[in-house]
Amino acid sequence: MMAMHDVEFRKLTIKDYEEIINLWKRAGLPYKPKGRDSKEAMEKQMETEPNFFLGAFHNGKLIGTVIGSYDFRMKGWINRLAVDPAYRGRGIAKELVTRMEKTLKERGAVVIAALIELPNPASINLFKKLGYTVHDSIVYVTKRESDEV
Repeated sequence: MMAMHDVEFRKLTIKDYEEIINLWKRAGLPYKPKGRDSKEAMEKQMETEPNFFLGAFHNGKLIGTVIGSYDFRMKGWINRLAVDPAYRGRGIAKELVTRMEKTLKERGAVVIAALIELPNPASINLFKKLGYTVHDSIVYVTKRESDEV
């Protein structure tokens, strides 16, 4: 069985792009290949905030990701948290979130939030265990140029 000390955590770069997308597919995470998740968009984001892209690797294989963002109003966001289904239940998501929280706090975040697409009881339980409050009364609305972005 893999132990946490067998997992390497490091910044992701654009060279990891194909592995990132493949992991998201394995994890069932929806993504926008023609929008914010395109290689071009991600490369620009990585250049702007390289510390906000974190990966977990086991034997050189990408097994987990998290992307942070900061809105300049002292709020940080946990985005694109994904762990390979074969590696779930081993504390990898918890470690990714904890490390990203540290990065966001260093950037100035005093509030950290995450949006979870339902149904996803595993993610909701993870964030509850990490001290997050679930707000059932909040509705997320968007206005998009197209469904692809």
